[in-house]
Amino acid sequence: KVDNGRYPFFVRSKTVERINSFSFDGEAILTSGDGVGVGKNFHYIKGKFDFHQRVYLLYDFSNSVSGKFVYLYFSEHFYKRVMRLSAKNSVDSVRMAMITEMPILVPGIIEQQKIANCLSVIDNQVTAQTQKLDALKTHKKGLVQQLFPVEGKAIPKLRFPEFRDKGKWVNQKVSNILERVSNPVEVNLKKTYRQIGIRSHGKGIFHKDPVLGKELGNKRVFWVVENTFIVNIVFAWELAVGKTTASEKGMVASHRFPMYKPYKNRSDINYIKYFFLTHRGKELLWIASPGGAGRNKTLGQKDFENSELLIPKLVEEQQKIADCLSSIDELIVAQAKNINALKSHKKGLMQQLFPPVDEVGS
Repeated sequence: KVDNGRYPFFVRSKTVERINSFSFDGEAILTSGDGVGVGKNFHYIKGKFDFHQRVYLLYDFSNSVSGKFVYLYFSEHFYKRVMRLSAKNSVDSVRMAMITEMPILVPGIIEQQKIANCLSVIDNQVTAQTQKLDALKTHKKGLVQQLFPVEGKAIPKLRFPEFRDKGKWVNQKVSNILERVSNPVEVNLKKTYRQIGIRSHGKGIFHKDPVLGKELGNKRVFWVVENTFIVNIVFAWELAVGKTTASEKGMVASHRFPMYKPYKNRSDINYIKYFFLTHRGKELLWIASPGGAGRNKTLGQKDFENSELLIPKLVEEQQKIADCLSSIDELIVAQAKNINALKSHKKGLMQQLFPPVDEVGS
C-alpha cells in the first residue's frame, strides 16, 4: 500500500487503499469475507484494481446480467439473506457458498440497466455532495490552524483586521476565565429525567432517553446550565467536550460532566470550546488527565483549572473567531443533512425497485 497509488486496493473494511500495481481490469463487485461490516460492505468498480485475500470477488458478468444491477441488489438484500443462512445470531464471516448459492430475481437486461442508471444518478449526487463536505472540513481545519497561534507564538497567522493592532494574546489560567457552576438535583423517584452525554472526538452533546428518578440509583446528577463549557472527565483526553445550549434546558448531567461559565465576562464559551478542540487544547486535556488509557485516564479538575491557555485579551476577538468557525460548522451540518437525505431517498427507491426479500426465496 502506498500513498497516492494509481490503483484501488480493496480491503475488508470500507476503506479503499491505493497501490501501484493491479491484477484485474474490468467490471467487478467486491465484498468482505470477514471483519467489521461483513455482509454489508460492498464495492463496485469498472477498471484496474487488486484486493485482499479475505475479500470475495464477483467478476466476468454475462451479456444478460448488469454488474451494477447485481451490486445494487446485493447492497439491498445480501445481509438479510446471509443472516438467514447463518446459524449464529450475528454474522462473523461470509462463506463463498453463501454467495454462489443465493438465488436472485432479475428482470431483462434493459430493465436492469434502467434501474442501475436511476440509482447511479443518486450515487453520483452523493459522491459530489460528499466531496463538498470533505472540502468544507478541510477548509475548517486550515482555518483553525491559522486562527490560533502556533506553538511558541503569541499572535495567530490569520487575524481579523480590527484586532491587528491589539497586541499579543495572553496566557490565562482556566480558573481566571471560567468558573464552575453546579446545581444539584433533588431526585424525585417518580419523576422523569433526561440525561445528556458527550461524544468523543469533538462530536458534542447528545440526549439520552428519559428515565424515572428511581432508575438513576445513587448517581449524583446536576441541572444542565445553558451556555456553559462542559467536559466528560472520563474521556476528556479523547476530546469529549462541548457547549450547552437551550436544547438541553431541563435536562440533567452526572457528576462526571462538570460545567463552566465565563468568569467576570473574560471569555466566550464558544471560543473556549473551539480552543479545546485544537492540538494545543487537546494537549492540555491530556496533561490534566493522568493515568493509563480509557477509564483510568480521568481529568483532574484542579489540574484542569490550573492549566494555562493562550487567549485573545478582548472577548470581542474571541467571539469573532468562534463566530467564524461556527458558520462553517453550520454549513458542514447542513451538507451532512443533504447527504443523508439523498441516501434516504435512494433507500426508499431501492425498496420499491427491488422485490422484498421474502419473495426471492430462501
